[in-house]
Amino acid sequence: MALAAPALRRYLLLLAQEHLEFRLPEITSLLSLCGGQFSGEQEIRVNSPFWILNIPSEEMARGLMKRTVCAKSIFELWGHGRSAGELYASLKNYPVDKMLPYLQSDSTYKVHIHTFNKTLTQAQKIKKIDALEFLPFKGKVNLKNPQHIFWILEDYGMNPNDVPEEPNHLYFGRWIADGQRELIESYSVKKRHFIGNTSMDACLSFIMANHGRVKPNDIVYDPFVGTGGLLISSAHFGAYVCGTDIDYNTIHGLGKASRKNQKWRGPDENIRANLRQYGLEKYYLDALVADSSRPIWRKGMLFDAIITDPPYGIREAPRRMGSQKETVKSVERSTENHFFVPSSYHLSDIFFDLLKFAAECLVMGGRLVYWLPIYRPEYTEEIIPRHPCLKLISNCEQMLSSHTSRRLITMEKVKEFKDQDENSYLLDGQYLPYRGHNSFREKYFSGVTKRIAKEEKDNQK
Repeated sequence: MALAAPALRRYLLLLAQEHLEFRLPEITSLLSLCGGQFSGEQEIRVNSPFWILNIPSEEMARGLMKRTVCAKSIFELWGHGRSAGELYASLKNYPVDKMLPYLQSDSTYKVHIHTFNKTLTQAQKIKKIDALEFLPFKGKVNLKNPQHIFWILEDYGMNPNDVPEEPNHLYFGRWIADGQRELIESYSVKKRHFIGNTSMDACLSFIMANHGRVKPNDIVYDPFVGTGGLLISSAHFGAYVCGTDIDYNTIHGLGKASRKNQKWRGPDENIRANLRQYGLEKYYLDALVADSSRPIWRKGMLFDAIITDPPYGIREAPRRMGSQKETVKSVERSTENHFFVPSSYHLSDIFFDLLKFAAECLVMGGRLVYWLPIYRPEYTEEIIPRHPCLKLISNCEQMLSSHTSRRLITMEKVKEFKDQDENSYLLDGQYLPYRGHNSFREKYFSGVTKRIAKEEKDNQK
């Protein structure tokens, strides 16, 4: 006889109003990591800061909040409505046996009010709290250190220029846990020992690790590791991390510094020192000087996640190793007499090498998370690189300018790599649409040039 599925409980998720497109994939990925799933019954208004989720247990809700950087808090939802009357009716219908454990006479509590898009006076807040006197509170109020915290949350819409007199939605619930928003400040790039021109914002780094479902004891790899910013977020979640980069100076922390008013990198500016700064050195495997276009790894499923930000030619040029036949003039010299012959590495080739490598070296169910630069006037979903072994999970846009953006692509390995998959992207002319990525740099700077010319023309008026 099949066991019945656990009854779902309703929770209210309070989200931060930034990186809106990234929130749903993050929450969906984390729910699956915690053993749950995102059902079609969830009450989601994508741009709203309030989502109602059906989650099997409080333990799973707490697990979600131990990881998310997109959500601020989660509450066990006791009632909600489109007016105060509807909210009170909803609360009166909530099962008393579920309330009582948190309303005992020997317990302490407080009620907090949160409003979105409107500020209330203290008198208005007290009036709203007093209106809940019909609830069977038996404990004592303790504003400093209560055992239980209850929240009234009011949504006054998204338009700051048209704020309604009464809220559009009202919620009441028991606070369960806060998210990990403090990581954005504690891991800020501004405070980091070793940074480069393209070091990833801390919030986006953690979002990428969550999209990749990174978990303790995973092995996470970044083939364009740079200063190791993406390794840090994965290591924070308990994964062992490693990476490669073609730049000898960056891997070894040598050469010119990226910080203002600092000419050369110091002795403690390297990837290992970055992880040591956050107490994560034990998760650092190594970083190698290597060309991502050439195979250096043994064949097989090696990595649980590949999380990376390939160069797209704006601040850092995409490069790969050339052959000895190439002109001597192109030879670059790095510190300590290390030479390499740079050769142009087209963006389309970068992404297909990356997808092929992921298809071959990810474990089944492992994820590839990477950034894809886009010239927005020409964007269609057909230009997203594909591979028969990889399933597209999410595609989120971050604007760079009025005409360019980059998209965070998350893919999951769903099919074992076979020899016939080696060059599968070349079949049926599928490769042709992706060649447009190769001119991204020219299109990006053509837009910058036009904007500067327009500003100069406007200033002359």
